[in-house]
Amino acid sequence: MPKTVLIVDDSALVRKQLAEMISSLNFDIEFAKNGQEAVTKATSQQFNVITMDINMPVMDGIKAVKQIMEAQPTPILMVSSLDLGAVDYIAKPGTMNVGKNENREEILHKVRSLSMISPRRLKRKIARPTTRERRRPVSSRTRSDTRSSQNLQKVILIGSSTGGPGLIEQICAALPANYKHTLCIVQHMPEQFTAAFAERLDRASVLTVLETKQNMELLPGTVYLARGGVHIGFAKKVSGKIIIRENKDKGACFFQPSVNNMMESALETFDGGNIIGVILTGIGDDGADAMVKLKKAGAYTFGESEESATIYGMPKEAYDRGGVQEQLDFSSILKKIASLR
Repeated sequence: MPKTVLIVDDSALVRKQLAEMISSLNFDIEFAKNGQEAVTKATSQQFNVITMDINMPVMDGIKAVKQIMEAQPTPILMVSSLDLGAVDYIAKPGTMNVGKNENREEILHKVRSLSMISPRRLKRKIARPTTRERRRPVSSRTRSDTRSSQNLQKVILIGSSTGGPGLIEQICAALPANYKHTLCIVQHMPEQFTAAFAERLDRASVLTVLETKQNMELLPGTVYLARGGVHIGFAKKVSGKIIIRENKDKGACFFQPSVNNMMESALETFDGGNIIGVILTGIGDDGADAMVKLKKAGAYTFGESEESATIYGMPKEAYDRGGVQEQLDFSSILKKIASLR
């Protein structure tokens, strides 16, 4: 029985473009012109994947996602917007600053990935704190200004892909105001979305969350989200300060930023014993080889277990290759990171 996808967009042209791309997967394709139509269709049958636009008449995509996920949890791919009820994100066809073939391959990769997710995995409620609940004290907003990367202790490197954004937000929200370690995160996400995602994480956390930029200094008690469209690495200046280095050359990597690139660069800059490597949900094997290297260098490494991972791909590869010291469900990973002293 073929898999089914529901394409939701008020633009007939976009519906046609997405359908032409997805048709190569031999999925059955249905359409909805607005959020209300999407809710009606998605709650009357179980689709394998839904692609959801944001700005539509009658009902917008964000309201539709909320209603669908409450009534009939389904893997949803947000198109041209950022909403953490969705599982992954793409830009609309023609809006990405890449070649047409690369655009097509990314869309197909994500639709194929999401179609593998069992709806039961999406029924776990993600408790997201509101901005009001997480108001940041003024002292913590300015605290980083008096700190230096020369005082860095542990550096926590986190890699995630499909299904990861909601988990990343939970991690940022759980970190206490006196947290002294540095988090560097690679979340596979188009470059159009990482700035908005970093802002969203910053609102959820009592710590400062920043989208990375070239030559940005790493500070204790700060969270860094890798900017989309570039690889990130690290370098130590003569002064001893640790800074972000960006590389626009995609190389052989399917994803940019790449978890492997970030983790391998960290080994050239930090002592292995001061690194913690974490692999969360996602398809593929990005980060698996680097996790092996981190572990051999004395880093503490752990990966998300099959029981909690939306897609047990990246963490499985890291575990199978010997790069994971502990395999844990996400709630245990969250506690370990937040309680690190």
